[in-house]
Amino acid sequence: MTLTVKDVQNIAHLARLEVTAAELPVYAASLGNILGLVEQLNEADTSAVEPMAHPLADQVQRLRDDRVDDTDRHEKYQRNAPRVEGGFYLVPTVID
Repeated sequence: MTLTVKDVQNIAHLARLEVTAAELPVYAASLGNILGLVEQLNEADTSAVEPMAHPLADQVQRLRDDRVDDTDRHEKYQRNAPRVEGGFYLVPTVID
């Protein structure tokens, strides 16, 4: 796929990237090559490939025990807050 310099400028604008005029042709060629590779991948026949529900279907994963390691520290954290009432942080009203 061929990208024009204008295409690259639009992409750079959308991505909020600063691309110099000297870099534009280089990026156009590089991005065009990447899109060409994607087009090649799209042409591959995958009709005989069975979809996978999980990439490690026939393998066993070692999982850690599901247990709580942290303790409830909200009282400790609320000691640093300027205003607390009933276990909630009180903040200034922003909208009346």
